[in-house]
Amino acid sequence: MIMFRKTTWRLKMLVSIMIWVITVLSPLVDAMRFELISGTSKCIAEDIKHDAMTVGKYSLVNPNDGYPLPDNHKVTVRVTSPYGNNYHFMDHVESGTFAFTASEGGDYMACFWAADHKPPLNLSIDFEWKSGVAAKDWSKIAKKGQIEVMEIELQKLFDIITSIHDEMFYLREREEEMQELNRATNSKMAIFTVLSLLICLSVAGLQVWHLKSFFEKKKLI
Repeated sequence: MIMFRKTTWRLKMLVSIMIWVITVLSPLVDAMRFELISGTSKCIAEDIKHDAMTVGKYSLVNPNDGYPLPDNHKVTVRVTSPYGNNYHFMDHVESGTFAFTASEGGDYMACFWAADHKPPLNLSIDFEWKSGVAAKDWSKIAKKGQIEVMEIELQKLFDIITSIHDEMFYLREREEEMQELNRATNSKMAIFTVLSLLICLSVAGLQVWHLKSFFEKKKLI
């Protein structure tokens, strides 16, 4: 019994320390509040990996607490992939949610647009966008009992570490792509420099030949 209690206490400490480290070092949830003026649009980008789960929710902030949201407080929302495919679209709504698995890797765009109004309205929007491990609904997975809860926390920690591991390989691939682009650009610049030098030398030679011919015709040389 004493050994079980010691083991349980050590597991609690281990889980608490690791969760604290991951919480500090791995910000996986993007929650924000931003302002949108009527007649304008604002887009927010999120870099999502291929086959990663992503969920988002948004809602207009009521400027008058205790009263219904004004009828003119509506927005149009569209979420698109890096290649322009639509994953979510809602027209003139007060709030909404979206969830999908990314079939393309890259920057996904969530664009908000408010209809024009005179005088202009300043709309406040709460927006939360989760991807990867943070998109999982762990409250539906958790079970009763201390040991089961710690198993869930360890599983969550494992998924976070796996996500960070995949992110490192993704960044390494992006770095290799950038290095390849730099090498290709440097090669093209070298070729362009050599061609420019040859053209300059050719033009200089033609100018010397022309001047020599001109002076010979004028019998100056």
